[in-house]
Amino acid sequence: MDERKKIIEFKHIVKNFGDAVVLKGIDLDIYENEFVTLLGPSGCGKTTLLRILGGFLEPNEGQVILDGEDIKNVPPYKRELNTVFQRYALFPHMNVYDNIAFGLKIKKMSKDVIDQKVMRMLKLIGLEGFEKKDVTLLSGGQQQRVAIARALVNEPKVLLLDEPLSALDHKLRKEMQYELKRIQQEVGITFIFVTHDQEEALTMSDKIVVMNKGEIQQVGSPEEIYNEPVNRYVAQFIGESNIVPAIMLEDEKVKFDDTIFDCVDKGFKDNERVDVIIRPEDIDIVPVEKGKMTGEVLSVLFKGVHYEIMVETVPGTTVNVNMHIVGDNTKRSEDGKEMISANDFYLDLEDMEGIDDTEIIARAGAQAWNPETDEFTSIAHVETDLKQETGEYHVTFSTSNGLEVTRKIWVIDQRVVENKKANEAISAFNFFKTADEIAESQALDTDLKVWANAQAWKLDDEDENVELFVDYDFDPENLKQGIYKVTFSTTGREFKIHTTDYVEEGKEVGLTFNPEDIHVMEKMGF
Repeated sequence: MDERKKIIEFKHIVKNFGDAVVLKGIDLDIYENEFVTLLGPSGCGKTTLLRILGGFLEPNEGQVILDGEDIKNVPPYKRELNTVFQRYALFPHMNVYDNIAFGLKIKKMSKDVIDQKVMRMLKLIGLEGFEKKDVTLLSGGQQQRVAIARALVNEPKVLLLDEPLSALDHKLRKEMQYELKRIQQEVGITFIFVTHDQEEALTMSDKIVVMNKGEIQQVGSPEEIYNEPVNRYVAQFIGESNIVPAIMLEDEKVKFDDTIFDCVDKGFKDNERVDVIIRPEDIDIVPVEKGKMTGEVLSVLFKGVHYEIMVETVPGTTVNVNMHIVGDNTKRSEDGKEMISANDFYLDLEDMEGIDDTEIIARAGAQAWNPETDEFTSIAHVETDLKQETGEYHVTFSTSNGLEVTRKIWVIDQRVVENKKANEAISAFNFFKTADEIAESQALDTDLKVWANAQAWKLDDEDENVELFVDYDFDPENLKQGIYKVTFSTTGREFKIHTTDYVEEGKEVGLTFNPEDIHVMEKMGF
């Protein structure tokens, strides 16, 4: 049981802006004297949550408890917290002293007390002797310190900081990260800090709340978030990652890239599909014979402190096909009220068994339509001399009105490209299309896969599909008749490694890591 005192409790906070749900039921506890960072990309809801706490927005649902009291109806100026904004919002007509003293003067404190508090703040932020300075002449870092002092001098229970370092240059930003942490430890109050900068969060926080699309993904210390991310999103957002799809065979046994590895993770279902993360600094490059896996060095990049080395452990599999762009093969009925078109196509001998009219229509891209309304009409008949042996055949598609078009089918014994190291195979066919069909495609990558009947699968399990990617160098809007190359490929596997040792490009190396360097995460649902 956590014996620390809860200072803030968010209970099922929901916030909508029109139809957009910005916060989707946030539950979060924050304790006294914690430095908590809300971390996430723009639009994730972190600033909205901060503004609800500050009283600048009202939630549609839920409660905000501050020090045991529901503060929903407490106006911002009466809440025992202060905010430091991104743009500081200093008063340009006041000097440093008067900016810091502003809140105390509103409370009608005596001049002696105000003087003591302001001078203490100036010492805390390292700006002693600056009290008479014009704030508009201060540097960005100095202005930010004044904004922090103005908020802290009111002795709030909580200080809210909305991306206060974003306007600073890199060097000053780094300095202020340590400065803010020092100030928080010295004044001993709770800081809630909003940022999209992962390094900032890791440097400063006691607790990080990783957010995405209005939901909390993970809450934990910087070490927990970095070393034990709960899912792919957190792993990719915090630090650099090698993320690999895997199967958790049983406790402490995980399989990826067709190899079984020892790990330290437990509590997953047997044979559950998971993701594995291995950080680049946790992988060592060793001689081939000592590696848990082997690969080829693809690139070496010097990053100042270390080399960033990319090693391909599993080569991708590639197949090239020819896309034949042919002339317009559309036929029009004599009365001009119906049109029909179809393409020549290839068939694999293995696909012949059980092939029906519906699949032949799909493979040929056959269609009929009314040119006046653009409404499709049905293809009523398919006639073909197709046989279950290699060769050239014909197929005739016709509508119920008798409009027809005849095309060729080539039945071939299709070559399959096998990649035994990757345990996968890939095949695809040459295909025929008109320039208009390419230009009118709404999802060209998907259509190219369909037209080429491109497929990839595991050699040891033909029912397990492998993701395919498409590459081409033609302009879909500017095609002439001719032959164009289309490449279908799988990704293979590359690992990023951070090391102080130089390795030559093209060298075969071994990679090794410890069981505790493998972090198993739940699969994200999309």
